[in-house]
Amino acid sequence: MRDFGKTVLAAVLGGAITFGASQAFKDDNENKVVIEKAPVTYSRMASNLAKNPDGTLQVDFSYAAEKVTPAVVHIKSTMKSNSSGRAQSIPPQLREFFGDQFGGLEEAPRYGQASGSGVIISDNGYIVTNNHVIEGSSELEVTLYDKRSYKAKVIGADPSTDIALIQIDAKGLPKLPLANSDDIKVGQWVLAVGNPFNLSSTVTAGIVSAKGRNRIIQKEGSVESFIQTDAAVNPGNSGGALVNLNGELVGINTAIFSETGTFAGYSFAVPTSIVSRVVEDLIEFGKVQRASLGVYIRDMDSKLAKETGADVTHGVYIESLVEGGSAKSAGLEKGDVILKVNERSVNSVAQLQETISSFKPGSKVQVLVNRDGKEKNINVLLKNSAGKTELVKANNSETLRELGADMNSVSSEEAKKLNISGGVQINELYSGKLRSQTDIKEGFIITKVNRTPVRTVEELVKALEDTDGGVMLEGVYPGDSEKYYYAFGM
Repeated sequence: MRDFGKTVLAAVLGGAITFGASQAFKDDNENKVVIEKAPVTYSRMASNLAKNPDGTLQVDFSYAAEKVTPAVVHIKSTMKSNSSGRAQSIPPQLREFFGDQFGGLEEAPRYGQASGSGVIISDNGYIVTNNHVIEGSSELEVTLYDKRSYKAKVIGADPSTDIALIQIDAKGLPKLPLANSDDIKVGQWVLAVGNPFNLSSTVTAGIVSAKGRNRIIQKEGSVESFIQTDAAVNPGNSGGALVNLNGELVGINTAIFSETGTFAGYSFAVPTSIVSRVVEDLIEFGKVQRASLGVYIRDMDSKLAKETGADVTHGVYIESLVEGGSAKSAGLEKGDVILKVNERSVNSVAQLQETISSFKPGSKVQVLVNRDGKEKNINVLLKNSAGKTELVKANNSETLRELGADMNSVSSEEAKKLNISGGVQINELYSGKLRSQTDIKEGFIITKVNRTPVRTVEELVKALEDTDGGVMLEGVYPGDSEKYYYAFGM
């Protein structure tokens, strides 16, 4: 965490799970996926509290540990990279297309490995893990508690929450019931289960130290509302299960707060309230349907209230609004202090992010704000970051999945503005070849593949499928007249 001069580490790879009412989702093969919601009960937890000779309660973690460990898996990720570096922006006059002078695209690849944890959420092989576990991987191997091993395929990933969904070809697997992370309390006992340092399943215990922690990863576009615990989590635990004493999952172990790279007192888990939405969308759409308010915000406190003249010291202060965004379109204004969303109090940026992330584009919410000392309810139609309300399915092309990108064809109006004949814009990057082998950015518009013009996603896919070996992408960024070139191997 940079604010304290320490390093917050994504505790090297892992997995988690989701919660929600018993729901049925389907994948492309129409396989039903039932995610079990844990009942709200404390009877089992109470039965685990034996008494010491002096009459005080004694906590017993054995029930939860025995229930959880069979559903936590070890994930080994193999990453392939070329032995040479690649120039990412190459002037045409300096290129000798894919020859040795280009930088060794034809050199033999090198392989690296990393490991982490994951949690089984359905008996037919769906496993939730962290995005950073599988990012850039060319092969995934999952080892179950009983030592059986399987190759896994990536169903989808969401870098903004560091959640990914993978699947193995197996039936009748153990799975965890999912608790509502909103119900956990600060001070409540929790267990962290994972595979630190490539060891088999390891269980550690601690308490919930805080909820709604943000500014931990500090990555652009990240959605953060972490559960903070003092349960020991080390590299390899990341993505493992954080559970209550009933053995019900409440979060994903994702990061540690450390100067050394090993546990130093604090760990952070993504709550199941966030993970559930991500997994549901990845199964149904192949990508996350994320609503956005379209605001730049800060936590309101007494210091900010004094600076701005606001008469409230809690809530979320709007510094500015995005043109065409949900908030701007609905009539929210700079200086408004958001107090509630659909009657749910929001006292921090993290709480607001978590609340809005539970809705899809096209949803309508009621936002309570304080404006000039008076409270005002405003109805907001939520849009995505592109300013649209439509739900969009991910392109099912295997080629695009390998690239790790969500793309769309540029409209004729946009092409005219950019003075190009057409192209394909990268909306979102996730785990794949573009992210692991180049430094290409979201928003880039591809106009040529290996010197062949492409105007639509279909033309791009065909050009890539016709390529054997190196690929050169040429294109532009909106607002920048310079041409950029990115190279990678298929």
